[in-house]
Amino acid sequence: MQLYNTLSAEERAELIDQAGKQRLTLSFYAYAKIEDPKKFRDDLFIEWNKLDALGRTYVAKEGINAQMSVPAENIEAFRETLEVYEFMRGIRLNVAVEHDDHSFLKLTVKVRDKIVADGLNDETFDVTNIGVHLKAAEFNHILEDPNTIVVDFRNHYESEIGHFKGAITPDVETFRESLPIINEQLKNHKEDKNLVMYCTGGIRCEKASAYFKHHGFKNVFQLEGGIINYAKQIKEENLESKFIGKNFVFDHRLGERITDDIVSQCHQCGKPCDNHTNCLNDGCHLLFIQCDECQAAMENCCSTECLETTHLPLAEQVKLRRGKQVGNKVFRKGKSENLKFKHSGELSDLALGKAQTIAIRQRIKVKKVLLGKVEHYYVKAQVGLFIIENQELNVGDTILISGPTTGNEQFILEKMLVNGTENSTAKTGDKVTFEVPFRIRLSDKLFKILD
Repeated sequence: MQLYNTLSAEERAELIDQAGKQRLTLSFYAYAKIEDPKKFRDDLFIEWNKLDALGRTYVAKEGINAQMSVPAENIEAFRETLEVYEFMRGIRLNVAVEHDDHSFLKLTVKVRDKIVADGLNDETFDVTNIGVHLKAAEFNHILEDPNTIVVDFRNHYESEIGHFKGAITPDVETFRESLPIINEQLKNHKEDKNLVMYCTGGIRCEKASAYFKHHGFKNVFQLEGGIINYAKQIKEENLESKFIGKNFVFDHRLGERITDDIVSQCHQCGKPCDNHTNCLNDGCHLLFIQCDECQAAMENCCSTECLETTHLPLAEQVKLRRGKQVGNKVFRKGKSENLKFKHSGELSDLALGKAQTIAIRQRIKVKKVLLGKVEHYYVKAQVGLFIIENQELNVGDTILISGPTTGNEQFILEKMLVNGTENSTAKTGDKVTFEVPFRIRLSDKLFKILD
């Protein structure tokens, strides 16, 4: 009985591409009393694995919090796995505004103490005494009331790329930090103002609204389903979007566009930009905003120091990281002094630019076959070394090199060395070298484009 993910992200991505089926990215949560979270977790994993459902889910004695990628054809079967449990019957699935078949590449279901790290002692107040849920039209209406204070209960790196107009955007890195800050900041408005709150999918506001009602706030409201559901409703009902920019999401996409307004800047050059990336240096892994030009010039790094580090031999990079908390152990959220144009705290509602958007579903899928992977990249010579693991590679083939940092780059192969000798054909097991007109990485895959 399989209870854990057994495929690498690269292997899963290839299986998704081969299947060629549309996947839906969605999220949901529910607060409920779960007596045996471990059994609950195992039962979910078994059923979801059968449906090729992927994603990141936390379960605890207080409930479930999930972000998922599910084949569109299996969505009803997926819902049935939830409605086996009474507390999830009729549960709202927040379907993403934009879809990416690679939004999640593993199925992870973990048992945690809490489904959201809020730092609160739930025994000290009634967590079920929540605020009034508002749909998009109601939310827009209450924002027009001069007695309304709207608060963003997300973190600084989320609100920087998109937020509701006029919202208070706390300069925090975690949800738990924002609660006492807002409580102190608004302590003189507990009875005379509408406290209206929002977050990505609604889960943070469930606990936050109960917390503020416990602390004496009389008029507490929350956006039902968060920004994700709001975006869906304003589109269906042809409403004005009071939200501007992008909604940060915690999957491979790192953001989905709500309006074409760009309200943030590239942290390196100041150009209007709202695309997040992670520093390529595994000893840094800083989350920051980087435009295409800086990404090319800095090779996906946040600083010249990190850029130089990525050019060192792998053994030397590992040596530099020894004894430090790096990579996925510390996911730094963009507070480096190297970022000259970082903004947080009080944010502007003015657009700095407009985005040219193409819906992900409308992108043309390229038919391709996996040939092998990158073994080495010789920076000065701009030559890549590959091992052919599947089918043949021929001079004249159109090839695609793909990876999370490199993106998708294709060109026609004009010349190559096979096992050290110039040849026009390479077969399974051969070592191949050829010039690559762009930077590639060890995580990249080599594909051949099919007609």
